[in-house]
Amino acid sequence: MIKRNTQQRRRAIVERLMAQGEVTVDELTHLFDISEVTIRKDLTELEHNGLLVRRYGGAVLTHKEPSAQEDEKVSNRKSAIAKAAAALIRDNYRIIIDSGSTTSAMLPELGKRRGLVVMTNALHVASQLLELENEPTVLMTGGTWDNQSHSFQGQMAEQMLSAYNFDQAFVGAAGLDPQKGTTTFNELTQLSKVMAQVSRQVIVLAESDKLERKIPNLELPWSEISILVTDDQIPPLAKQQIEKQGVEVICAATE
Repeated sequence: MIKRNTQQRRRAIVERLMAQGEVTVDELTHLFDISEVTIRKDLTELEHNGLLVRRYGGAVLTHKEPSAQEDEKVSNRKSAIAKAAAALIRDNYRIIIDSGSTTSAMLPELGKRRGLVVMTNALHVASQLLELENEPTVLMTGGTWDNQSHSFQGQMAEQMLSAYNFDQAFVGAAGLDPQKGTTTFNELTQLSKVMAQVSRQVIVLAESDKLERKIPNLELPWSEISILVTDDQIPPLAKQQIEKQGVEVICAATE
């Protein structure tokens, strides 16, 4: 029996996978003296991060490493989406920037705007904002640190957000459901809902391949989203389905 916190346990699972090539839920349950539900959540999150492939009763190691060319394509998509989203911001706007790699890619673009007030729940976002020469006013939500999303969550963060009104909220998504909205592996979704409630516009930044991910937790329904900024590889049918929900879809051109 091995007692570890979530991050330590997940690292141990990956190490065991690298040594054995495969693991079973039953094996991990006994190893860590923890419930099958928790182990399955671990495996789901690790699969989401590309570290393993789920199979019935367990998981196997992911052998395929992304090539430099594939990494560059992902980076180009994020950059194009971020630039298209940042173009929606005007001088003197009050905005929210949620944690996430695609929303973070917006930050260099914000140097072109004056008089911004920016609220964030991510330490790295706040740090990069403070380095901008145009010196936006930076607000932090505070709250309880969540290792899974690498951001502050909880009632304190929600209360801080609720004390303000914003022009725009920029949020990411782990997955997109063309019928329902944005989806996430993280069960902590309340802060995203508060971000939507206190913002005039909610703008989601997500690559089109997020439509391929089947993720259980609904984060924001389309009824609470104003604009989806994605790439030009989005399937036409999915784009039409989302637009029928009253959401504007902006397709950033990618090379």
